[in-house]
Amino acid sequence: MSLSPLFALVDCNNFYVSCERVFNPQLEGKPVVALSNNDGCIVARSNEAKALGIKMGEPFFKARDVIERNGVVVFSSNYTLYGDMSRRVFATLARFTPEVEIYSIDEAFLNLAGFEKDNVTAYGQRIRATVKQWTGIPVSIGIAETKTLAKVAGHVAKYSAKVEGVLDLTIPGYRKKALTMTHVGDVWGIGRRLTRRLVGKGIKTALQLSEVDDGWIRKQMGIVGVRMVHELRGICCFPLKLSAPPKKGITCSRSFGRPVTTLNEMKEAVAAYVSRAALELRKQNSVAGHLTVYMMTNRFKVKEPLHNEEVSVKLPVATDNTGELIHYASGAAEKIFKVGYKYKKAGVILTELSPACQSQTDMFDSLDRNRTEKLMTTLDSVNACMGSRTLQFAAQGTAQPWSMRCEKRSPSYTTNWNELLEVKAS
Repeated sequence: MSLSPLFALVDCNNFYVSCERVFNPQLEGKPVVALSNNDGCIVARSNEAKALGIKMGEPFFKARDVIERNGVVVFSSNYTLYGDMSRRVFATLARFTPEVEIYSIDEAFLNLAGFEKDNVTAYGQRIRATVKQWTGIPVSIGIAETKTLAKVAGHVAKYSAKVEGVLDLTIPGYRKKALTMTHVGDVWGIGRRLTRRLVGKGIKTALQLSEVDDGWIRKQMGIVGVRMVHELRGICCFPLKLSAPPKKGITCSRSFGRPVTTLNEMKEAVAAYVSRAALELRKQNSVAGHLTVYMMTNRFKVKEPLHNEEVSVKLPVATDNTGELIHYASGAAEKIFKVGYKYKKAGVILTELSPACQSQTDMFDSLDRNRTEKLMTTLDSVNACMGSRTLQFAAQGTAQPWSMRCEKRSPSYTTNWNELLEVKAS
């Protein structure tokens, strides 16, 4: 007999800000924000910062007056720290159930099928307390028969003090109340454009959406929309995904911290981006058969000469070797780069991905594939243990003056021996 589905969504509260607070407890109760790449936009806010009217995604320069006037603490994004803290949270969750779907850096679905429903709220509280104790990260937990309802429950649990961080929608009466409280735009999978269309039709809450006729929903939102509505009714349509499908393409691109005007710096940047993309390629045991390099100037500076171009390369043998990919990417960068332009951004795209075990060799290939495979394995192992740039190709450069602005970045407390937390006794 199959068990009735039961999902728990575990959502880390204000995750980037919470990570910073773990290592700086003095930030508790203070308004804190974290910025995006190049310190451009606000991508995380503490509750205190939200109360000041600081908006998600707002450009930093627009919020600067409010930030300075209210003493808001600002951090550049520290993705190395956040990624490591995320892994710690998920490792903790894996102790409570063998089936965990990592949905994003700060969210995961747990399979709680088989747990006694009378005790599931208490079990959620135990999960919440353990994650807080072991990692320092506060979480909210939504529990329901479907993933979409679990997202609704998690959203309510995050902002409702009454439920103390855990809301179980299998309790009679709770589902209808939660759906009534939830705006249709906050339902998982509904974007801004669809929200406007539904509100225009008088559908303003998740409860109203769950009561709409299937035929009308199919016309407006397609089969995925019908499944979403069924999930709101408690019918499971989206099972747990225990392993993410391999990516069909991998992109690594960044805006520069300052304009790049020399070919050497551009080749350094492209080599660095190739290195990151190749690592992702090896993580999913794939090889790439096609490489694209592109670069562009700042399109908003219309008084400066503009240039936006890309070059694609068909690789003779599909590969995941960083050195080999850097060789072809460097050649592509030389074809694109033009003197006299101020480049704002560059990127690398790997496509035509296939499983590494199915890679087709070439009779004229002179590269020792077994040797390079061992080299990449050693490179990844050392960097995983000692830090992401412990070993790297010289083509990536060392100073990297073109790299992103991160003037307010905190130390990488958990992944760099030179940046461990210092404790001083008074």
